[in-house]
Amino acid sequence: MNKLILLMAIFCSTFVFALSEDAEQPIEIEAESVMVDETTGFNEFIGDAEVKQGSLVMTADIIQVQTNADGVETMIAKGTLDKPAKYIQSQENQARFIEATATLITYDVNEGMIFLVGDAYLVQGFDSFSGDSLTYDINNDKVLVKGSEDGTKRVKFKIDL
Repeated sequence: MNKLILLMAIFCSTFVFALSEDAEQPIEIEAESVMVDETTGFNEFIGDAEVKQGSLVMTADIIQVQTNADGVETMIAKGTLDKPAKYIQSQENQARFIEATATLITYDVNEGMIFLVGDAYLVQGFDSFSGDSLTYDINNDKVLVKGSEDGTKRVKFKIDL
């Protein structure tokens, strides 16, 4: 139990968040099981895993968290085509929540980057983006979307006026 409290304390002190009050909120993690390896800093939450802190919510079948001496480095959410991983967070410069889904979501906490792979979809404000892969720069509010290499999945962009 002390390991989970330590893990939660690390989360609270290291996330870069779009809303300043998110970093001050407690972290709640739910899953069917958890594996914590204090030697390597690798933590895996398995079975309908959900991480919440303030407006940030990540859900997936599996969420892996890599930590180091400075805190959290990355969060990886693994879903499937039938049940994709999800990322949701409110941002100060957007009227609506940022919402993203993909089969694999990697959140690089230190860089403020989100990488979506496999049926990637992102709603930013009133615009939506989809493609095979997508990179979202949280800090600079930039989106890069790519279609599949074989050309079967093209990039889609919708502007809602």
